[in-house]
Amino acid sequence: MLLCLPAVLTKDQVGQCRGVLEGAIWIDGNATSGQQAALAKHNMQLPEDSPEAKRLGDTVLDALAANQMFISAALPLKIFPPLFNRYQGGESFGTHVDSAIRAIRGTPYRVRTDLSATLFLSEPEDYDGGELTVEGTFGAQEVKLPAGDMVLYPASSLHHVKPVTRGARLASFFWLQSMVRDDGERALLFDLDNSIQDLAREQGLDHPVAVRLTGLYHNLLRRWADA
Repeated sequence: MLLCLPAVLTKDQVGQCRGVLEGAIWIDGNATSGQQAALAKHNMQLPEDSPEAKRLGDTVLDALAANQMFISAALPLKIFPPLFNRYQGGESFGTHVDSAIRAIRGTPYRVRTDLSATLFLSEPEDYDGGELTVEGTFGAQEVKLPAGDMVLYPASSLHHVKPVTRGARLASFFWLQSMVRDDGERALLFDLDNSIQDLAREQGLDHPVAVRLTGLYHNLLRRWADA
C-alpha cells in the first residue's frame, strides 16, 4: 500500500525546518547507504548524529505521534530516527530496495524496515525533477508532494528518485517497523479502521454494528500483531 498523508507538518514547521537546514553542514548521502544503494545514490544529507538532525527529527516524531492517519496506516512499533537529505544539480538515487534491517547508531537497537517514508520539505514548484518513483503491483507511481506532506510505502518496493535539474529538493526520510509486518494485512486493518470511523461519525461509536466491527478489528490485530 502506498499512502500520501497531507499536512504532517504545518507550513510554520516546514519553514522552521528549512531555516535549520539552510544553515546546516551537509555530507555525502552514502554515509547511511547499504552496499547496493551506494552504487546508485548521489545526494547530500545531514549527519545522522548532528544536533540539527536530532532537533528536526524530534519535530517529525512529535508530528507523527499526533497524526491519527499515520498511526492507523502504519501501526508503528519502532521508528528509525528521521534523516534529512538534499538533491540538487542533477543528483538522483537510482533504483534500489531499502535494507531490511537498520541499526540505530550508538544503541543496541535495530529496526526491521517494513515501511519507508519520505516527508517533503520543498514545494514542488521550487525544483524540477526529484519525483520519488515506487514500483508496485499496478506499475510505477510517481510522488512529488507539497511541503509538509508525506508518502508511506512498503520498504520492500523497488524505488528511485529522479534527477533534480533545477532548485533543491529537501526532505526527511526514515523507516519503521510495524506491529503488523505483512503489507496486505496492514491494508485490511487500515480499511476496516476507516470504515469504523465513518460509521461512528454517522451512527455513533456505540452503534451495535460499530461495536461488532471494532471487536473484529481488535481481534484481527491481536492475531496479526508482533507486539
